[in-house]
Amino acid sequence: MTDLPYLSATEALRLFRSRALSPVDLMTAVVERAEAVEPRVNALSERTFEEAVRQARQAERAYLPGGSPRPLEGLPVAAKDEHPIAGRLATDGSLACLDEVAEATHPVVERILSAGGIVHARTTTPEFCCAAFTHSRLWGVTRNPWNLDYSPGGSSGGSGAALASGTATLATGSDIGGSIRLPAACTGTVGYKPPYGRVPAMPPFNLDHYCHDGPMARTVADCALLQNVLVGPHPHDVVSLRPAVRIPDRLGGVAGTRVAYAPNLGDWEIEPDVAANTAAVAEALRQAGAIVEQVEVGLRRADVMRAAFIHFGSIFGPSVARVAAEHGDSLTRYALAFAEETRTAAERHGGFLAGLELEAAIYRPIGELLDRYDVLICPTAGTPALRAGEDYLDTRLTVNGVELGHYMEHSLTTVFNVASRCPVLNVPSGRGSDGVPTGVQIVGRAYDDATVFRAGAAVERVRPWAHRPESL
Repeated sequence: MTDLPYLSATEALRLFRSRALSPVDLMTAVVERAEAVEPRVNALSERTFEEAVRQARQAERAYLPGGSPRPLEGLPVAAKDEHPIAGRLATDGSLACLDEVAEATHPVVERILSAGGIVHARTTTPEFCCAAFTHSRLWGVTRNPWNLDYSPGGSSGGSGAALASGTATLATGSDIGGSIRLPAACTGTVGYKPPYGRVPAMPPFNLDHYCHDGPMARTVADCALLQNVLVGPHPHDVVSLRPAVRIPDRLGGVAGTRVAYAPNLGDWEIEPDVAANTAAVAEALRQAGAIVEQVEVGLRRADVMRAAFIHFGSIFGPSVARVAAEHGDSLTRYALAFAEETRTAAERHGGFLAGLELEAAIYRPIGELLDRYDVLICPTAGTPALRAGEDYLDTRLTVNGVELGHYMEHSLTTVFNVASRCPVLNVPSGRGSDGVPTGVQIVGRAYDDATVFRAGAAVERVRPWAHRPESL
């Protein structure tokens, strides 16, 4: 039972089918693990454990002779709290929304439930998901299972922390500036930002091309398993793509695959341990038979920050500002700062049209590289993790000895929200000096999902990563 919380989803399904393991045993182990570690990690915003065990008993019957188990039958899946479930609280991590109840269920949760997954818990986020760390006045501080002094990233930090602490087998995330990939990097897990439209979402943010919902897991195969459940057109989402394009069950190798290895996307500050771990991933792909060449991308982080804040000032920021106008005293300082920063950025830099022009310029060197290479790899962030509970309003984040103007300048993820049609898979690249994992982004050509998963699987075979933190 002590190893079951870290059992992969694909292996659990195999054992369920052979009846060597019951969904009840797995769910019980995950629940017991949560009860043991949650007081320290605080990754779960809502628990429905008793109901989940009952559902696991029902799932057990699907594996009896004559049964028809569905793709996720009996697996414990943690849903990011941002993904509403009809009849459940929909707080957005905010005291201002404490009594809000969801009227509809998010498409990703719908599909998990239809596939037999059991949503036994929901996971913490920063308020309104507007930060790259995870703490709020509503839920308190969520901590990184690898080093409790650090944050698991954000905004899908609770999902990453749940996977790393063994309190979920699979989890959902969402990503508007790196919110799947950053927590995956910080927690030593796998996170996928699908290309825009691949996974259906809810209005109005389904119409925001920076926004993506996607899977998080501990292995590449598990991430593909969940992604294949989530994809496909939805009647309520006009941008959801048809047909449903799924990741192949057998990914094959990467011999002959052309890989552009970018130690940096431009002028980001990169800590030495992050740089060394990224280089090790490039070498792993080379060992797997890929043709790996080091490249320069030549982007400026100031341009990416400006484009992002113009964009956020047009859509995301106003959604936070609308709540702040009525309930400002209930909001966190970082949410209020986000609303103000995005508003003024849009005004200062010429508005939405100027932002689109800048986004086109940002994509150009990426598009040129991906015309010559099958994938691009680069660090997910310049530093392994942010301090737990810190909002970086009164202090500045220092990376590689350089004080940053805004803490989000540590992230190399937002580039690929600008380049939103590019699929991006984060896989673990190693550990930093503080014990916190680091990650690498594997970026594919527009809508070429399978190639990034094939590259991720190759890295995993050559450089398998630990799943269980020593600190827990």
